[in-house]
Amino acid sequence: MDDFLAARAQMALSLGFHIIFACVGMVMPFLMAFSHWKYLKTKDPVYKGLTKAWSKGVAILFATGAVSGTMLSFELGLLWPEFMKHAGPIFGMPFSLEGTAFFIEAIALGFFLYGWEKFNKWFHWFCGFLVGLSGLASGILVVAANSWMNSPSGFDYINGEYLNIDPIKALFNDAWLPQAFHMTVAAFCATGFAVAGVHAFYVLKNKNRVFHFKAFRIAAGFALIGAFGAPISGDIAAKSVAVRQPIKLAAMEAHFETEKGAAFVLGGIPDVEKEEVTHAIKVPKVLSFLAFNDFDAEVRGLKEFPKDEWPPVAVTHYAFQVMIFFGMVMMAIGAIYLYAHFFKKDWLTKRWFLRLFIVAIPFGYIALEAGWTVTEVGRQPWIIYGIMRTADAVTPMPGIQYSFYFFTAIFVSLALVILFLLKRQIKMVPKLYDPTDPLFEAKEKGGVA
Repeated sequence: MDDFLAARAQMALSLGFHIIFACVGMVMPFLMAFSHWKYLKTKDPVYKGLTKAWSKGVAILFATGAVSGTMLSFELGLLWPEFMKHAGPIFGMPFSLEGTAFFIEAIALGFFLYGWEKFNKWFHWFCGFLVGLSGLASGILVVAANSWMNSPSGFDYINGEYLNIDPIKALFNDAWLPQAFHMTVAAFCATGFAVAGVHAFYVLKNKNRVFHFKAFRIAAGFALIGAFGAPISGDIAAKSVAVRQPIKLAAMEAHFETEKGAAFVLGGIPDVEKEEVTHAIKVPKVLSFLAFNDFDAEVRGLKEFPKDEWPPVAVTHYAFQVMIFFGMVMMAIGAIYLYAHFFKKDWLTKRWFLRLFIVAIPFGYIALEAGWTVTEVGRQPWIIYGIMRTADAVTPMPGIQYSFYFFTAIFVSLALVILFLLKRQIKMVPKLYDPTDPLFEAKEKGGVA
């Protein structure tokens, strides 16, 4: 493994690992705050127990996210010094603001964890809600930095120099709103389905059923926000890409020929050498409509661009297909949930219904990682789109592959520790209620049907 590949692999691993905790930090506090609000309104002790259980999970994942985020910030400087030399003064503002949001989140979380019976109940609730707001702001600000890499603005690039720097314009670049919106929706979808699936598993096992069923209902509600919001945010993001990065759109669809009324490709195997895609289902004119709201609009193909500027077509295309597939599956599960909620409430405790959510636990994060791959790999060979190539930004220091191996071992260890802590936390859920809730009446031992 050469140093350039090792640097890219290490960055990919770090981002892929950290993005999970970033998304959990953006969403889980809102689940926690909603459960707390339900407790304050109903005085139901199950909601209090659920709020405390989720708050401990938030604390565990917050600490891990802080570690992985800190490592990531160091990697930017160590692995890509040429990039940070020029980009740092331009897009440093969102990182500075993200640090402020992080500190607010940490303080608010401390207040919430240790403020039970000590603060006014509504101030205490607000502290939990503030954890969510600051976590959401933190994620959006990081996305602002990434979106700047896809749509660089706020400076003039003249004779290799970065002049007339405007950090505000860099922060609010053209890609910021579409990416931030899509990322936020994806976070709600991924975290909602993961949490709902975990609690559905314990409902199915008849362990602390009332507790887990109420948790399942809350998490599923948040998952629906993401599942039905994803097509809307994805459409906005795709239209933005079509205008700003037409070559990325072409790679996403393995679209080689420039044509009007371009077909939307489902599946398929891209052949870069022959410049074609085979074994694909093509829906006529749909790509033109999705990109430009016009069935006859012209969509530029890869052949229109220099081949040395093509992103890795196969990786980008497959990642895009994976994201779409799992997004559609989660939307279908969401539709089934809504139908059950309004018309077939007895389905909510059926084994097949709960198993749908259990199977879907990883779907959101698979789609999330695939979408992030589309964003990052689809921008290559540029680290700053159209300005600086990734190969020109990497550190000249040798031996990066050993750093990659070391960081991989750290992330694997962190993942194992997190799984152990979360599993133990779930097992410690207190029995605060009578498990013979009428919702869970069944033919055998009060189990689910």
